[in-house]
Order: sequence, then structure tokens, then C-alpha cells
Amino acid sequence: MFDPTSRYLAVMGYSALDSRGRVVRVIPAPDKPAQVLLGLHRRIQGQRLDHLSYHYLSDPAGYWRICELSDVMLPDALAEARDIPIPVKAG
Repeated sequence: MFDPTSRYLAVMGYSALDSRGRVVRVIPAPDKPAQVLLGLHRRIQGQRLDHLSYHYLSDPAGYWRICELSDVMLPDALAEARDIPIPVKAG
């Protein structure tokens, strides 16, 4: 169900009833990973988090790590940020 590099891969899900009485699969949010700050990136117009994630982390789908380090849930919350905290590449 999840990509092998997904942070949700090891999270144990459970079944629950929704408001219509259907059984649905629930995947809770994983614990916040421990990350080390590599530094700050001064963002220029047009740069997206997936581009920064690819450049610094070699993984465009790793933008969530930048969001976690910034303590934001949605990438759009960083849309106007001038300095973007960049985590150290894992592994």
C-alpha cells in the first residue's frame, strides 16, 4: 500500500466504523522523526519544496521532512517562508 521509503510503512493501522457505519482502514500519523538541521535555504521565487527535497535529500517525495522540521502540517504553510530549514540527509 505504501512506497518502501514511506514514513507510514511501519505504522500499524486499525479498522474503525465511519459515520455511515462502514468499516474503514485508519492509518495514524507516525511519530515525528528526530532530525538534525543541515542549515537554512534562502528561497527564491518559483522554488518548490519537492525541488528542494530532491536537491538536498535526493528524494522529491521527502518534502514532508522539511515540513516536519518546520513544524508545519501542510506544505502550503511554507509558501511565503523566506528561509526554509533543511534537514540532514538520512542514511
